[in-house]
Amino acid sequence: MRPNVLLIVADDMGYSDLGCYGGEIPTPVLDSLGRRGVRFSQFYNTARCSPSRASLLTGMHPHQTGIGVLTRPDLPHGYAGTLDPRVPTVAEMLQDEGYETALFGKWHLAADTQKPNASWPTRRGFGEFFGTLAGCSSYFDPQTLTAGERPASDAKDDPEFYYTDAIGTRARDWVQGRGEGAHPFFMYMAFTAPHWPLHALPADIEAVRGLFDEGWDELRTRRLERLEAEGILPEGTRLSERDPSQPAWDNAADRDWQVRRMEVYAAQLVALDRAVGGVVEALRARGELENTLILFLSDNGASAEELPLDDPGAFVQKDAAMRTGTRDGRPLAIGNRPEVVPGPENTYASYGVPWANLSNAPLRRYKRWVHEGGISTPLIVSWPDGGLAEGAVVEEPAQLVDVVPTIRQALGLGQVEAPEGRSLLPLLQGTDAAGATQFWEHIGNAAVRRGRWKLVRDYPQPWELYDIDADRTELDDLAAANPELVTELSAAWQEWADRVGVLPWDAMLERYRAEGLPEWLTEE
Repeated sequence: MRPNVLLIVADDMGYSDLGCYGGEIPTPVLDSLGRRGVRFSQFYNTARCSPSRASLLTGMHPHQTGIGVLTRPDLPHGYAGTLDPRVPTVAEMLQDEGYETALFGKWHLAADTQKPNASWPTRRGFGEFFGTLAGCSSYFDPQTLTAGERPASDAKDDPEFYYTDAIGTRARDWVQGRGEGAHPFFMYMAFTAPHWPLHALPADIEAVRGLFDEGWDELRTRRLERLEAEGILPEGTRLSERDPSQPAWDNAADRDWQVRRMEVYAAQLVALDRAVGGVVEALRARGELENTLILFLSDNGASAEELPLDDPGAFVQKDAAMRTGTRDGRPLAIGNRPEVVPGPENTYASYGVPWANLSNAPLRRYKRWVHEGGISTPLIVSWPDGGLAEGAVVEEPAQLVDVVPTIRQALGLGQVEAPEGRSLLPLLQGTDAAGATQFWEHIGNAAVRRGRWKLVRDYPQPWELYDIDADRTELDDLAAANPELVTELSAAWQEWADRVGVLPWDAMLERYRAEGLPEWLTEE
């Protein structure tokens, strides 16, 4: 029988947050899948939420799908901001092959989240949908919560509603409810966790109490040690410096509040792991776990965003809960300040720069940037019946456009026309696979990776060059010593950018300024 496929995405999770990637957060379900399956040490996303999801689901680069930034419609001078109906999703591909398809969780690929249209998941191959159409929002009262194509009242009806648990429960029940002899399925579990706001259940916060009391400096060092012990990073990997904008932990103010921020973030991952565990147990009970291809990753690196973003008044318009208050009528306390103790429904905060620096340890930079901290993600692949090299760590670089070809080959389907990526199945099964060149662009930040060499720039700064095999944390810029290589790789990047439709960020910014829009107008 053809395998089931379970694709799981975390939102804004850092490179080293999971236990099997060096973290101290208890994630036993994902750790078990990772250590018994295959883990990638150099798998890359595209640095931001919607572009990553568009690329993941189509096997195309985000600019080719209409999602070059996020979901703001910028035509005719920018990107469409909505998933191009002409670009098929993996759900559509597999539905055509007789697969049952379901999405539980976040979509964030449609510019219009109010009226059903050709970019809604129900019209992009998903026979079952429960989740949110927009980006982040309250975990207790999420905006655009939808079942099928109708607004869902689950959060209003259930005072115990918590979005991460609801995703897990719906997904588990769907697996359990499939009839005997059902067709194989493709399920997409797309969590908003651990993206801000910092909302978590008290029991989950209690489960991580005290884990972060030693502070970000000591914990970053320990994460690197565990990454080396797990075989994810080679011995001798250097730790990047603490973010220069942040104090040493010993000099930090309001340390109890700082610890609480990280505890709530970690509690969100505890809930995510529990939700995945419910589906894993449902598959086990049905005797289908062994023949289910499970893939888990994050859509970008950890988020260093401090709240409120930009103009506080404009930020409040992002989420209805910030304007209307909690479900029982209490106003929300918004922002990152010690008097706002995160966790409950009536708060709206993030964990900010210092803890994102921990989540991405030992790497530099964060979500939005295409240095290693912005685009590196865990990739866990489990498929006991698939002949994978169980317990292996794959060191070959790979990226999101490789996921659809991998799924297709695992299911015995032919290659799509003009593929952007390549199947990773040979790597997963422990056989040789030819290397490939990877490319990135997001809001002007750009990179190209060929073999050990990575050329990268922060817009509008000049190119930097790193030997990633020797310098994963990008500490030694070799551009000045290798001008010919910089010229070669930058030309390759420009050729790729022209081919896939990357729009010059200078021109995009000029248009935004002319319209009086902020440069970071597409915050999640």
